[in-house]
Amino acid sequence: MAALPRYVVVVALTLAPGLLAAQDGLITAPVPVIEARLRGQPFDVVQQAGSRFEGDRTSHGLLHFADSSYMDVKLAKAPQGGAAFNNEPRYEIAAYALQKLFLNEPDYVVPPTVARMVSVDDYHKISATPTEPTFTDASSVLLILQYWTLDVTSKGVFDTKRAARDTAYARHLGDLNVFTYLVRQRDANAGNILISSDTLHPRMFSVDNGVTFDSPASNRGTEWSSMRVKRIGRATATRLERLRSEDLTHALGVMAQFERRAGQYVVVEPTANLDPSRGVRRKGDVLQLGLTEPEIDGVRRRLEWLVGRLRDGRLTTF
Repeated sequence: MAALPRYVVVVALTLAPGLLAAQDGLITAPVPVIEARLRGQPFDVVQQAGSRFEGDRTSHGLLHFADSSYMDVKLAKAPQGGAAFNNEPRYEIAAYALQKLFLNEPDYVVPPTVARMVSVDDYHKISATPTEPTFTDASSVLLILQYWTLDVTSKGVFDTKRAARDTAYARHLGDLNVFTYLVRQRDANAGNILISSDTLHPRMFSVDNGVTFDSPASNRGTEWSSMRVKRIGRATATRLERLRSEDLTHALGVMAQFERRAGQYVVVEPTANLDPSRGVRRKGDVLQLGLTEPEIDGVRRRLEWLVGRLRDGRLTTF
């Protein structure tokens, strides 16, 4: 994985000690603060490199925001038309939204992830690679911005022996697996699933969720699309049992909305679903991103299966 110079990261993390004190060291500011910065604040890219190698589809950048804060992020440019295999902005933000229905903020397994529009001119300040607008009716580029977690590794994520003796690890593993099952994570690339390097606080993350929901499978394995654990935390189980069908529709039907103004797409508050049968919806000057009705039905079926396993005792709690 390509990395930015370490001294730059240290500077970024020492700018807000008050915020750091309240966090776990992996996500170093309150999630609403991170979301607001990523979604709306002007920023400059201080440094940038390919996420895994030079020229990678995604990049690792250090952003400097208008409020003088810094943040490490993953940047991913959407494909033309807003959808392609292994580059589905809808799926990235849907995965982030879905976890909020059954996990508390300190246990989120997807780092803060937002969809953001920038002008073509501003995109060229981010990347030297020539690009066209994502959609033909506006001079805007759709990006997915995700908070970049530090001090994590892909080694030792799934360890049944550790789960049997380490309750904290087992709880985090259960939360991760519930999430990967519900979103149908179908890309088991080792760099997609990570665990904290701090063995005392084994929080886990799913950081690439583009091959999920109704996506075709990748050639890297699909083991995380199944329930691999036999027990999960009681708090998570309780939340799953309380989830209603309308909760899924409300959270996943319309996740981002933009309006074309003066030739650019700008973010606006979501309104009623323009067309539940489509994931990328356009009507007049309005653009919506969300899961389709069949995709949400798939989540609902997987949730019902999980709750059924909890009720018949085949999936236990602790």
